[in-house]
Amino acid sequence: MPPKNDPELIALRKELEELYNTLKEEQKKVADTSLEKICEDVSDVPRVKINTKKLMKGHLNKVNSVHYSGDSRHCVTGSLDGKLIIWDTYSGNKMQIIPLRSAWVMSVAYATSGNFVACGGMDNMCTVYDLNNRDTSGVAKMVRELAGYDGFLSSCRFLDDKHIITGSGDMKLCQWDLETGRKLCDVIAHNGDVVSISLGPDGSNMFVTGSVDKTSRLWDVRDLKQPKQTFFGHEADVNSVCFHPSGNAFATGSEDKSARMFDIRADQQIALFKPPTPNSAFTCCALSLSGRVLMCGSDDHSVHMWDTLKNQHNGTLSGHENRITSISVAPNGIAIATCSWDQNVRVWG
Repeated sequence: MPPKNDPELIALRKELEELYNTLKEEQKKVADTSLEKICEDVSDVPRVKINTKKLMKGHLNKVNSVHYSGDSRHCVTGSLDGKLIIWDTYSGNKMQIIPLRSAWVMSVAYATSGNFVACGGMDNMCTVYDLNNRDTSGVAKMVRELAGYDGFLSSCRFLDDKHIITGSGDMKLCQWDLETGRKLCDVIAHNGDVVSISLGPDGSNMFVTGSVDKTSRLWDVRDLKQPKQTFFGHEADVNSVCFHPSGNAFATGSEDKSARMFDIRADQQIALFKPPTPNSAFTCCALSLSGRVLMCGSDDHSVHMWDTLKNQHNGTLSGHENRITSISVAPNGIAIATCSWDQNVRVWG
């Protein structure tokens, strides 16, 4: 890699910055309105009182990731205590505890079918467990170790029971065949660590990624050679992305203390969300089933909520005692699960 003061590199960076500014100017020309402006006549969203329905304790260290199963009842969490826990969110009981070979778990995923969970992190691999098959000790059987990354595994999502997509700290996006363990696709996806993946709604072949390169990108699983669109706007790492239920937009949460909404058809940002006192970064984001409410977990120990159409900050969910690391909305829309460095998992409804 050439040194930072290399004249050619400096010239290329300058050219890239100029291209980026030209793009922004062109986008401004066609941005005839904003989401907030066009929804002025829409009535305010009813105030919904959301409380902690279940406080689930069991992890002995920071909990870094949570993800719901397709049944909207079970969720999986991964913690630095080296355990995955499968929870019944209705009762708050632990259904399975899966010990990991590496404690440095950063991301977990639950297959929609409820048959498999996956995790990965600083061990530079994605490990898949079959929840319906147990080994002699009664623990879910490990069925795949997907190795071949030059950086940590930051995110993973099941496309179905046979395929998974992973993002990693080596800037790559990979698609895997779980039956053979073969890598189907391996592409440099961003100019920095890929940190978040969100799949489009059922029937959609699209998904979106967020990166420390300050951009988010739209992809089609049928053709992963290059992104379909790249979205600019954030001024720091894009820590989290979340597809809108309509399939036409997505939300982002960033280190720059803002959340944003991007419209795929308009190819640009249509809304900017900031809390009343923007004093900490957003680590994760999620949208309600209707897409009307945006929720962002923050370093300030709370979940901030906005009415996406009116751009109104509708309060916070408080209860966690440390940084919130991950948020997952139940597919049926009736509950939200959050996890935190306070070692706890909360189910809100």
